[in-house]
Amino acid sequence: MKTVCLVFSLLFFNTIFGQSLSERIGKSVSQLEQESQFEHAIISLYIVDGKTGRSVFEKNAQVGLAPASCQKVVTSAAAFELLGKEYQYKTLIKIRKSNDSTCLLIDASGDPTMGSWRWESTKMDNVYRNITAALKKNNINLLGSDVLINNSSFTHQPVPDGWVWQDIGNYYGAGAWPFNWHENQYELALISANSEGTPTTIKSFDPVSAEIPVSNYITSGKKGSGDNAYIYSAPYNPTAFATGTIPPGQNNFTISGSMPDPGKVFIKGLRSYLMQNNIAISEGSNTGFLIQGTSNSSEETILTVTSPPMDSINYWFLKKSVNLYGEALVKTIAYEKATTGSTDTGVAIIKDFWSRNGVEKSALNIIDGSGLSPANRVTTIALVKVLQYAKGRPWFSSFYNALPEINGIKMKDGYIGGVRSYAGYVKSKSGNEYIFSFIVNNFDGSPGSVREKMWKILDLLK
Repeated sequence: MKTVCLVFSLLFFNTIFGQSLSERIGKSVSQLEQESQFEHAIISLYIVDGKTGRSVFEKNAQVGLAPASCQKVVTSAAAFELLGKEYQYKTLIKIRKSNDSTCLLIDASGDPTMGSWRWESTKMDNVYRNITAALKKNNINLLGSDVLINNSSFTHQPVPDGWVWQDIGNYYGAGAWPFNWHENQYELALISANSEGTPTTIKSFDPVSAEIPVSNYITSGKKGSGDNAYIYSAPYNPTAFATGTIPPGQNNFTISGSMPDPGKVFIKGLRSYLMQNNIAISEGSNTGFLIQGTSNSSEETILTVTSPPMDSINYWFLKKSVNLYGEALVKTIAYEKATTGSTDTGVAIIKDFWSRNGVEKSALNIIDGSGLSPANRVTTIALVKVLQYAKGRPWFSSFYNALPEINGIKMKDGYIGGVRSYAGYVKSKSGNEYIFSFIVNNFDGSPGSVREKMWKILDLLK
């Protein structure tokens, strides 16, 4: 009997542990495909040895799929190469004097960090304080009828083509403007009643200067239902409407929207700050668009607002998946390389860069920098090649450090409707290194259960 048990144990050990990694992953992926949740889905997985580059596993690796936020690794690595790790945005604060009147002119650079809460130097109050100090240093206590923002660095279309209506009014759908402020995001605080279906009340806007008329159709949802509210608005539109539900019995429940005109929010807040510090701005002040090349001899730069370096911007771009940063980087690449700060130009430059570094243009069928558009199509082979390229570059430590650690693996994740994706690096307990990309499109049911099932397969690499 002991002999039989020993033989059975040896057979079990050889069956489970004698299989190659490729065979074990293949078996797990096949089992995944048999589940009803993936009956109509496409599963793509590509894994290479991190040291040799040898293919370890391949499944639909040449099929273009919506990558969601995993597309950010494409933009991130390209920005490191095309802009440089130390690249910084410079926004010039100028004064223009004419007919005994002094106006404020902002030369916008596309800086996505102006007014951001992520760095001490970029916080709204610090920017306002520095502008105020510069004006006082120049003995200016009254500004004329206009605060002008030179928006000529980027095109006037802040939102990439292909973004959906449900997204662009919410914080994650904030486009990249020539002048960005507070990550083009505001918080809308709501009060909800205890009974389901009861209309909510708008409590406040933060920042206050971002307040716009909102037609509020949000109601109280079921207990424990969470945030199911959406704000609908568009660039340059001075109004918005909101629908959906929030949990009942809330006194200060916040949802985040995207500013329809960040420049106007900035100027409104600046006027208030300056008045508190005994500098007046005439009531007629508003944002204005100046064409490129309108420099005036009477203009004087009184302050240069410098952004954090690109590797610091990239840290938050990947770590917290800030879509705005990706769209700003694409336009910045276009502006720096072709003097035309448009999404289409930036995407074309990025695709051309990767085609010269081993990634076919047709494998990067992209239309934005963040992956928010469901129309993007990227192959898992393309993502792995980008990660392989990054591994050999001098800026790799900054890139690697910015990747989130998820389920014990350094990888970027992505999720939009019907899409789950992961791409990154993993080191096994035995010392083997792997680079991988894993995308599932068109699954059914709970995104959370898909995540757990994908993690279970990736666990085989540990």
